[in-house]
Parts: sequence; C-alpha cells; structure tokens
Amino acid sequence: MPHLSALCQFVPGAHAGVGGPAVLLVTLGSFIDAGRVQQTLSEHLIASGERELVATFDIDRLYDYRGRRPTMVFDGNRWARYDAPSMELHRLEDRDGQAYYLLHGSEPDFRWDQVVADILALVEILNVRLVVTVHGIPMGVPHTRPVGMTPHATDPSLIGDARSPFGRVQVPASLAALMELRLGEAGHQAAGFAIHIPHYLAGSEFADGALTALNAVVDVTGLNLPNDALVDKVEVSRRAIAAEVEGNDEVQDVIQGLEQQYDAFMQGQNMPNMWAPEQPEIPSADQLGAELEDFLRNVTDDE
Repeated sequence: MPHLSALCQFVPGAHAGVGGPAVLLVTLGSFIDAGRVQQTLSEHLIASGERELVATFDIDRLYDYRGRRPTMVFDGNRWARYDAPSMELHRLEDRDGQAYYLLHGSEPDFRWDQVVADILALVEILNVRLVVTVHGIPMGVPHTRPVGMTPHATDPSLIGDARSPFGRVQVPASLAALMELRLGEAGHQAAGFAIHIPHYLAGSEFADGALTALNAVVDVTGLNLPNDALVDKVEVSRRAIAAEVEGNDEVQDVIQGLEQQYDAFMQGQNMPNMWAPEQPEIPSADQLGAELEDFLRNVTDDE
C-alpha cells in the first residue's frame, strides 16, 4: 500500500476511495493560465454541488509567500480578510451521482518531486483511473472563432487523432506537466488540455475557455458535469466583449486580421503552423494586437 509523506494528510472520516474507479481533475495554478481557465472551472465545479474535503497539503512548506504574496483586504481602519493560499483535494459528484476528485489551489513553489510522489500515491489509494489537467495558453487567435486546444496524454488513444500547432518545443516546467510525465512512467493514464486563449484576453477571465475545458474533461472522462452556470457566464462575457469592441474601428481591424489568419489555417491543415503560407513564422503578440490588448485588458464578466 502506497504511503503519503508528511506534506499530505487525509481528513479524518473522509470518504476516500469509496466506490469504483474515479477521475482526478487537477487545477493547480501554474506559471501561466491565460483566461483564468483553471480558476474559473474550479470555482464553477465547487459551486455546482456538495463537496467533501478529502485531503490537504501543508501549504506552509510548499508556498513562497514573498515570491508571490497572498492578498489581504484592508477596510477603512482594519484588516478584514486574508486570502490564504491552499492546496486541497475535494470529492464531488457529477449529475449522475458519479464520484470524482478535484485537486485545486496554488501550484507549489517547493518540493515538486515529493508533491508529485504524493499525488501518485493518492491515485493508487483512491483507485483513480484517469488524471486530467487543464490550463489556458495565450495564442494569436480571435475570440470570434471556436476556442481551440492542444491535447496531450500518456496514452495517445485518450486524445484520438488530435493535431497540435506545435512541433517539438522546450517550455518552462509546471507541476502539472511533471505530474503527467511521472504518471505515464508509472503506468497510469493521464491527459491534459491547453486551451487556446486570445492573447489580448489572457489577463482576464475568459469564460469561453473554461467552458471549452469543461467540455474536454467531459469528453475524455465520460463524467456528466454541470455546465448551466458556466454557459450563462459565457453569454455575459461575450456581450461584454462585444460592447467593448463595437464602434472601435482600429480594434475591429485587428480582430479581422486574426480572423483571416485563423480561417486560412482552418482551410489548410497541412500548414507548418497556424498561419497563412506567406507567413512561415508565427507573428508576435505585439504585431498581432497591442492596441487591442490595451483596449480590452480589463474586460471581465462584471463589465
């Protein structure tokens, strides 16, 4: 029987490992999560039904407080709230009563190897059949076209014949990526989805990206996850973005340029990248829409 380190502890009395093989969804914020895909999806799932806290990680030993300081609320003449970082494992159920697990919170700054080892132990203790991750990456794509994604998996059969716009590249590591690598080496199944977020909306909550991630999780796991509230949020977000764009000719020109490049890619899947033949190199985000990025920087569902 695998054992957990002192970094991770089960909550006494929790229904851990009850039932048949389960799915583990991991949404630990990484160094990049464009469109706040992980945060939006996690909050949606937690708010959509009852949850049970199953296990916690010792965040004080994993988090660099001075490197990325948590926020606090100062109200007039007193401190009113501290938004403490956390790393928690919850047990939830889909709309059919099927149990699944959600590991969410802050990506650890320290002890990655030990944290991954604990996650692998949890996979075995909880009889997890599939681990799934999602996150957003900024791309030179328009918000007016279907949201794309780059899937990856320890077993290619999990993602079918999906194609990626990237070849072999070297990127900064994340705990989720290391976890998927180690899961595959240990013979476990894992899949992930990098959701393509318009680069000019990367700093804002992009509900369309979270909904795309939810649909990808449903497709690969078979879970019947609730989506009503997220669909409503998508409609609000789309109206807010449309209102910001309307009447601004310069912004519309940039979006039209992105639309043309997107459409050209869709019409020629044998291209070496996502752009037209006369553009063998992917243009930078500055070239594609610095004006639009500034204009829409603060677009949120609340606007």
